[in-house]
Parts: sequence; C-alpha cells; structure tokens
Amino acid sequence: MSGNTFGTLFCVTSFGESHGTAYGGVVDGCPPGLALSEADIQKELDRRKPGTSRHVTQRQESDRIELLSGLFEGKTTGTSIGFVIRNEDQRSKDYSALARTFRPGHADYTYWQKYAIRDHRGGGRASARDTMIRVAAGAIAKKWLRERYGVEVRGYLCQLGPHPIELKSWEGVNANPFFSPDPDIVPVLEEYMDALRRDGDSCGARVTVIAQGVPVGWGEPVYGRLDADIAAAMMGINAVKGVEIGAGFQSVSQRGSEHGDELTPEGFLSNNAGGILGGITTGQEVVVNIALKPTSSIRLARRSIDTEGKATTVQTTGRHDPCVGIRATPIAEAMLACVLMDHALRHRAQCGDTSPPLPPIPGKPSRS
Repeated sequence: MSGNTFGTLFCVTSFGESHGTAYGGVVDGCPPGLALSEADIQKELDRRKPGTSRHVTQRQESDRIELLSGLFEGKTTGTSIGFVIRNEDQRSKDYSALARTFRPGHADYTYWQKYAIRDHRGGGRASARDTMIRVAAGAIAKKWLRERYGVEVRGYLCQLGPHPIELKSWEGVNANPFFSPDPDIVPVLEEYMDALRRDGDSCGARVTVIAQGVPVGWGEPVYGRLDADIAAAMMGINAVKGVEIGAGFQSVSQRGSEHGDELTPEGFLSNNAGGILGGITTGQEVVVNIALKPTSSIRLARRSIDTEGKATTVQTTGRHDPCVGIRATPIAEAMLACVLMDHALRHRAQCGDTSPPLPPIPGKPSRS
C-alpha cells in the first residue's frame, strides 16, 4: 500500500491498524533546535482520544506517545522524528460478524475489491485511529509555527447534525466535550446525542479551523497552491466529504461586488477569500470549514452484500462514535498546521532572501 506519506518538506508518514499492536509515525523536515517533549504532543493527543465523554466511542485508550528518535537533550536535531502509540483496548470479537459482509458507507467493499484481502477488525487501515499520527505531527507543527512566526491554529465545532453553533468565545472551546464555542448550547447538543444513541443512529458535523497570524506570501502558484494542499489534507481526514476555504459555497450566491475583498491603506475590508488569493496567503486569517458525514457504523439494520455477492443485512455492534465530528476539531487543526509548516519551509527555501515591496496591510478578522 502506497499513499502513507503527505507533505513536501515537512513530511508525515504513518503506519498501523485499528486492532494491530500499535500505530507509528515518522516526521521528516522539522528544523533543528525546536524544544520538544512528549508532553508537548500528549496534550494534543488527549484532546482527540476516545472515551472522554458518553458522546464518543467508549474504547479506552491512553494514546500515550513514545518518542523514539530525532531529539537530543530536549531539542529536535533535524533528523527524522519517529514515534509509536500502542493500541491497548481492542475488542476484535466485536467485528467477527463483519468478516464476510460489507458495512454500507464504509471502506470495507473498496478495500476488498482493491486488495482482495482486508482486515475487518475496526476497519483496519481505514480506521480513524490513524488520525492520532496526524495530531501528533500537528502538535510539532503548531509549536514551530507559534514560536517561529507567531501563528496560532485553532478550531471549533460549528454545527452538529441540524444544530448550528455560534462562535461566542474561544475560551470555552476546550472546556466541553463538543469543542463548542457556545457553552449555552451544550445541553441541547447533549440531549440530541443521547436521543441519537437511543435510536442507534448517527449524524454528521461541520468544523471550522482558523490560522491567525499567517504572514503574507506562503503558497505557490498553479500546482503548489496553498488552498489546494489544504483541501487535499482535509479531504484526507476520515469521513470528510466537503471542504470550504473562506466563503466557500456561499460565494455561489454572492455578487462580485460583495465577494471580492476590497483593499484600503488601512487593510482588507472583508475576508471572503479565506486568507488565500492565487494560492498565496494574503496575511489575513486562513479560514477553513470541513463537512463530516454521519458515522457509517450504526446499530440499525442496513442492506448490503456478502463476500460472495449475495444480499444480506448488516447491524454494526461494538464501540463507535455516533458523530465522528465531535473529535474532529484537533484533527483539522493538526492538518492545517502541517500544511502551513510545509509551505512556510517551502517559502523560506525559495524566497527567504526577498522582502515584500509594500508593508503587509492588516487583515479583517473573520472571527472575534
């Protein structure tokens, strides 16, 4: 299987399966001299890990990272940063009934058709547990971006099923199990999720992730566009079916007089472009929205076929997230941070000696 590495200069490679011994990752391209510890990465992994509330899968995993290489005396050496995260709470018997059937909406059928063999336990390589590796790599990227350029990457859940969520304050985002920026709506979300679990069903979600303090000039024209790489990275997250940069699909109903972000000596007047023009950052906030589909593993009986092509029905038991979007915020943050660090290094390599002819103008914050 190829396709286990992403990035150009800041590269992330992962390996592992949901019910295997461990997941592992290799991060290449991190510059030397960055102070880094397991604790720096663990705090991000703890935001993503399962079993943190009744609204997510009850699989009990510590997701404890073990750094294996790339550090000396607490700092990165510029060599490959290798690490493993061991699986601790597999229940492979929960998936025995799926050995000869395919779950609708899951990767079971496509993996079987492509490889003629598949690990049916928890989805194998298609499991969302692989996102641990991206979150770990993103923790490194976040720290480097913050210390080197003052860039902050953060996100929040902006819609759960039919419930839109307003950004009232960043302060409470990490203080509730939904990454909700509106603490007042949390009881509504909890009631909705409790009813969803009782029904044996699932729902989708939408997550917003924003990078603040991004300098002007990151990204490359045509085939190295920053927005294209962001879109590819976000679509690489399990269950993501849509990506918007800036106004996204709302731009369809906008007029040009409304959508084009006007410039003044004092700064941009809007940010419909999401901080990227021509694939290159404007110096404004980079704003990304992702849509995550409803979890495919549900208790309700669904029509499918077995490995002999015969009609059957599938009911998925075991431990699953009724909404994968609830734990997606730190994953989306990590992917954006990794892409931004990759482009920061690419920009430094080609244009490190150039200076913008004009001082960068301030950007209008798209969120408070």
